[in-house]
Formats: sequence, structure tokens, C-alpha cells
Amino acid sequence: MKLRPLLFWLLYITSFNSWAALIRVTDTDALTLALSKAQNGDTLLLANGVYTGSFRVTQSINLQGEVGATLDAQYQGSALIVTAAKVRIEGLNIRHWGKDLYYRDAGILLQQGADKVQIKENHFVGDGFGIYGEQIYAPEIVGNSISGNGAMYVLDRGDGIYLKQVVAPQIHKNQLIFVRDGVYLESVTRSRISENQFTKLQYGIHYMYTQADEAWQNQAIAVDGGYALMNSTNIYLHHNRVTQARDFGILLNITESSHVQANVASDIHNPKGTVELGNEGKGIFIYAAQKNRIEDNEFSQSDTGISMAMGGEKNRLWHNRIIANQTQVKYVGDTQLEWSYQGQGNYWSEYQGWDLNLDGVGDLAHRPNDSLDKLFWLYPEAKLLMESPVVLLLRWVERQFQPQMTTGISDSFPLMQSVSPALIDGGPQ
Repeated sequence: MKLRPLLFWLLYITSFNSWAALIRVTDTDALTLALSKAQNGDTLLLANGVYTGSFRVTQSINLQGEVGATLDAQYQGSALIVTAAKVRIEGLNIRHWGKDLYYRDAGILLQQGADKVQIKENHFVGDGFGIYGEQIYAPEIVGNSISGNGAMYVLDRGDGIYLKQVVAPQIHKNQLIFVRDGVYLESVTRSRISENQFTKLQYGIHYMYTQADEAWQNQAIAVDGGYALMNSTNIYLHHNRVTQARDFGILLNITESSHVQANVASDIHNPKGTVELGNEGKGIFIYAAQKNRIEDNEFSQSDTGISMAMGGEKNRLWHNRIIANQTQVKYVGDTQLEWSYQGQGNYWSEYQGWDLNLDGVGDLAHRPNDSLDKLFWLYPEAKLLMESPVVLLLRWVERQFQPQMTTGISDSFPLMQSVSPALIDGGPQ
């Protein structure tokens, strides 16, 4: 196809002794030519229309779409490949890129050198990764909608945003649906993630080998898991919500020195799981995680509120609200743990003690599990006996006499009232 001069026009402006061009393109050939000739600082304005194929950005330019401007990769490779720094991509529809995850097929593929890229207010629909970036610095991904293919098995889809060996990414106000993980971070440092919405995917945010990250005011609805912190350190996860998850609201897996504060995990339910088998829905699951602070959160209306296993004992939990879960706490371990701090414990919806001195703290320690709970967890085949008259009598006797326990969870300062943390006003620290 021959390129017609009327398909684009140039407007040059002077700025700091350099020339920047505004180039308007209206078809695929014009866009390909404009990208090959563009200079740093130029703006390419895409008119309403469909631009087919895979395009490459090698200069620090602005790529902006008018209403209806669409990049269509025709199910092959990546729609847009960026190798230059300080590129801005805004207002585009990007669709039909490939689905080969091994070759990193993506709506936008950020390769080494694509530092400080800005990706704002674009609309992505495709099978592979929405945005994939590796070995780059400080990308900004803001206000985009990214949709995968809901007909595909969730683990065969690409992640909405996948970043590997990236420093200081900013990810805010995006909407992600039908992808694998909403945001997957591997070997990333100093990420900031806020006000994103995750729906019908595996995990909302998935941290792997990361450090010094922060996430706040994100929402995950109808997902397998809300926020997975795995093999990571020094993450501040606060003022986030997750509801209608299947496996967990928050997962701390071999994660250390992190702060989990003022989050809400509610209605975490696996219809095919059981507490005895350990595959039930968990508000928070602490697995081999150490030296973390867990405070001011709500874990409610779930199969299990708090589940701890495999060396998760060295964490501090206080001022949380554990409300109306089928099992409030599950801990199968050989240590006696105290879940309170400086005379303040947690609020337990089933606590039946009293507060004679009216200081807001129960006079009796709270033990969410008795010795029979652990017996049934260790021997699931005994589940048929759980509601027998003899077992009910043994439970009643144990709770009346408060025997000294050598293993399990104790809260010596249970709170008498449910204090709601500031779940809306939380911002970056």
C-alpha cells in the first residue's frame, strides 16, 4: 500500500533549541513510517481506526490515540514493543496480541531500556500478558483497563501486569479482569500499588522475591486469592479489601518483616474445601512467615478467619477483628502463642467473658480453639464425632475450667468491642 501525504501532517514547535513534531497518522503504513522516522520528543497522534500488526517504539516519543484508535496484533506476538526511555502511551485500544507466554506475547512489551515509561488510560483485550516489563526502572501504569480471556483456564492466561527485575514501578487505578494474576511482581523493589480493582482472576497482587513494597486501597472481588506475599520482605500492605475469594484473602508465605494493617478480608469460602483437609477459604493464611506485624485488620464471614502452619509462630497479631468465621483460628503446632501486644488483644465475636473494671478488655483470656479442635484437624476421619453428645460435653467442661494449655493460641487481653480501623483514609506512607 502506498503512503499518501495526506495521511499525516507535521507541526513543529521550538523548545529548548530542539524541535518536536506532532504527527497525525490514519493507517497502518503511516504509523509504521512515522515510528521509523520519529525523533525524541515527537508526538504521534493516531486517528480513529484499526492499525494491524506489531509496532516498535525506539525513540522517546508520545503515542496518543484519538477516540477509537486501535492497535490489533492479529493474534501474533506483541502489539507494541518499547525499547526507549520516557515513552508515553495514552488513549489506545490494544487487542488480539498472541498468547504464547514463553515468548512474552503482550499488549505492551517493555524491554530493557524502556525506563520511566508512562502507560495511561488504555484499554487492553487479549489472551497473553497485558503489560510485560523486565529489567526497567520506574514505569508508571495508571488508569488502564486490562481484560484477558475468561474462557481460558486461569493458569493458561497471561498476567494483567507482569514486572520482573523492575525498580520503583507505580501501578494505580487500573481495572483488571479475566487474567491470571492482576499484578505479578518478581524480584521487584519499591513498588507502589494503589486503587486498582481485580475481578475473576487468580491473585489480585502476587509478590515473589520482592522487597520494600507498598499497596493500599486496592479491591479484589471473586478471585482465588486477594494478596499473596511470597518469599518477600518489608512489604506494607494496608487498607485493602478482598471479598468472595475462594482460597485466601491474604497469604504470607515465607515472608518476613512485613506490616499487614487495616485490611478487610471477608466472605472467603471454598465450597469444596474443609478445615480438616486444609483447603478451606482463609481470611489470612500464615505459612512459614516470620517477624511480621498483623494489626487492625478484619477477617470475617469466612471458612477460617486466621490459619497458621509450618513455622509461622514468630509474628505479632493484635487489634484485629475476627468475626463470625466458621472456624475463627486454625493452628496445628507445638507452641503456645500469645496474640496481644502491650495489653491490647483482638476482638473475637464469640468471646463470652466479662469486663468488670470496664477498661474495654476482657478479664478472662480467650482461647479460640480447644484441645479437641487440634485432634480433629490431625485426624479428619474423626469428623463424624464432632457433634456427638460426649464431645460437646468435653468442650463445655474445658471452657468452664480454662485449663492451662501448653500449645495453641491465647489472647490474654481480648477486646470487648469491635473497633473499626480507618479503612478509607489510608494512603501511602
